[in-house]
Amino acid sequence: MALVTLVLLQLFVVAAGAHLLTSDTLTEKAPKPVASAEPPPPVPVITAGPVLAARGNGPLPAKGTLAAKLTEALGDPALGDSVGAAVVDVETGALLFGSGAETGVTPASTTKVATSVAALASLGPDAVISTRVVRGPTSKSITLVGGGDPTLSVRKVPGVYPQPTSLVSLALRTAKALKAAGVTTVNVTYDDGLYTGPRTAPTWKPGYVPEGSVAPVTALMLNEGKVSPNSNQRVPDPSRTTYTTFVSLLSKYGVKAVKVAKAKVRAPKEAQEIARVDSAPVYALVERSLTLSDNDLTEALARQVALKEGRPASFEGAAQAVLGVLGRLKLAQGVRVFDGCGLSPKNRIAPAALARIVAAATSSANPHLHSAISGMPVAGFTGTLGHRFVKNDSVHGLVRAKTGTLDGVNTLAGTTTTRGGRLVTFAFMADKVPPGWGKAEAALDRLAAIVAAS
Repeated sequence: MALVTLVLLQLFVVAAGAHLLTSDTLTEKAPKPVASAEPPPPVPVITAGPVLAARGNGPLPAKGTLAAKLTEALGDPALGDSVGAAVVDVETGALLFGSGAETGVTPASTTKVATSVAALASLGPDAVISTRVVRGPTSKSITLVGGGDPTLSVRKVPGVYPQPTSLVSLALRTAKALKAAGVTTVNVTYDDGLYTGPRTAPTWKPGYVPEGSVAPVTALMLNEGKVSPNSNQRVPDPSRTTYTTFVSLLSKYGVKAVKVAKAKVRAPKEAQEIARVDSAPVYALVERSLTLSDNDLTEALARQVALKEGRPASFEGAAQAVLGVLGRLKLAQGVRVFDGCGLSPKNRIAPAALARIVAAATSSANPHLHSAISGMPVAGFTGTLGHRFVKNDSVHGLVRAKTGTLDGVNTLAGTTTTRGGRLVTFAFMADKVPPGWGKAEAALDRLAAIVAAS
């Protein structure tokens, strides 16, 4: 009897387990509803439109309406009485709106757009800037050779894109190469002769370097010539400061480095390279220069264009080289520049010319130029537009644009998609702005918002 009972109990357990394994509670099948019901209405997903449309082939905005709204907004007294404006259709290149569009206006930092496009077109987006160490005239001498990379640094900077080139890595590689050759004591010199001419532009105001807007432009520079990474104060001789720092770093890695009395030399072209570090690619440098409105980096890019184009790496040579590259792209008309970064108050760019340069960088026909767009600040989010468009927050993320600011000058040039999905570029420029902090910026933001909503 006990045995029978045990067998029956086991059969019951097996049956119950089989039932459970086939039930909905242990499978991914949802329980069947008791009664059928209409499916719930779909929840609409509302997102901002793309900053860059796939093809920009939406309908064109109504010209009359766009012109009327922009003309009224251009009359804002905060912009003064020297204002130019242009809106260009990317797909056709047509000027959708113009007001003083062909008249040169002081562009301020929107000059960086022209320099960036020239750099990408001339150098290529993947080019790098190298800082090297070569052997000197004796077996116990070396020369630090500047290639024009202003991002050299002795430390990583959190949150910075791209990360700066490491002078520490260069010192470590140099020390390893020297010790491998049996050299533990070395005389060190430096060569910053890649650049020529004055270190500050003749057209710059004398206060730019003391106030920290830019450093003296040299081919050998640490932390963009800043006293420290977190300071805007600049050292008087960036090349010498970089050299001194490099000598100190070598000593930390087991090589006795000796500074010499006449440390500034010209290294022979055939000198043997023993170590080098490369900058981030040009496309990333362009993005950084535009997002942060980086004067030092943009001046370096302009000189790299000069070198590539066979011009002297000076302010004059760089300006000529940039214009030459823009000329090849058929974008030079209406452009006259004396520096790369836009600090020169003598620069002149017509709004239509600037909007066409942006359009060329936006076009799908020029993928090698796209970093000039991806690097532009995004309205309400990044860079110099991170705090802008406060009263036009409906276009946050819809506008990418480069800002420009000098005494009495406010400019804005970039790209957006219209309400119908048409990809357009714009340039709004004022160079006789009356006093009133922030008012002209707000007026320019309203103009860009009108285009985005058209």
